[in-house]
Amino acid sequence: MMELLLDRYIYVLVLVLLAIGLYGVLVKGDLVKKVIGLTIFSTAIYLFFIEGSLQEGGTAPVLMPDPENPGEFLNDPLLYVDPLPHLLILTAIVVGVGVVGVALALLVRLYRTHGTLDEAVIADRLAGKAPDIPAADERRDAFDVEDAGDGDA
Repeated sequence: MMELLLDRYIYVLVLVLLAIGLYGVLVKGDLVKKVIGLTIFSTAIYLFFIEGSLQEGGTAPVLMPDPENPGEFLNDPLLYVDPLPHLLILTAIVVGVGVVGVALALLVRLYRTHGTLDEAVIADRLAGKAPDIPAADERRDAFDVEDAGDGDA
């Protein structure tokens, strides 16, 4: 049993990352932690697909003609690794970075509007169960850098 786990350690790693990411998305109340959990979860999916596309003894899909025998090749086309999963995962990574960027921008907007990133507090405020916070110009915003010091050093 232990030998099987050591041979397939990448799948154990994928399961651990999936569990950590799912825990972060479902259990944590802080929206930044949910975005981090979603990123960890998607990284586990990327690893799973890349590991599934590997081939023992596989080579890059590049034909190398034999200079001594025209029409023959030095490498076996049956051993080529399919590049399509790698391309799809590369595209998914780029899309994932864009989604994380938009999510973080929305979190900044939520923080400026509600003064917190706690999911329960924001949901209560939107449902009208919690009191509204003062307007943004009446409270000190964490993103503003005014009154950082009086200039005397």
